[in-house]
Order: sequence, then structure tokens, then C-alpha cells
Amino acid sequence: MSTLPKNQVSYVSEEGIKKYQELWKKHFKEEISKEDAYEGLTKLVRLMDIVYRPMTEAQLKQVKERRRELGIE
Repeated sequence: MSTLPKNQVSYVSEEGIKKYQELWKKHFKEEISKEDAYEGLTKLVRLMDIVYRPMTEAQLKQVKERRRELGIE
């Protein structure tokens, strides 16, 4: 049985789902289904995709300049 919804691209693997289930059980002391693990892991990956954006060289330069201006570097 596939845990992937039809016509949807997945950013998680079966191995990732199993690891998520293991971590969930270790942390919360309860087991979750593959479907719940898939949903939780997909949401986590999507959140990381939204939140994490690498800084460009220009942005890093601006941060360093601003820190020097504020005297914190």
C-alpha cells in the first residue's frame, strides 16, 4: 500500500517515513501510522522549505556591515 496521495509529488521517502515513525515513538512513546507519519513529515519538510532560505553573498555583506555599524562585530 502506497502512502502517497495520487497525482502528488513527494519530497519524502519510505525510509524517511520509517525514520519519522521511529523518532516519534522515541519522543512521544507512542506509535503512529505510515499515513500520519507521511502527513507530519510532509508538513515538516514544507515548513523547512518555507522558513529556510540560504543567505546570498550580498545579504551576508549587508549583515556584516550593519554589525560593524552597531559595534557588535
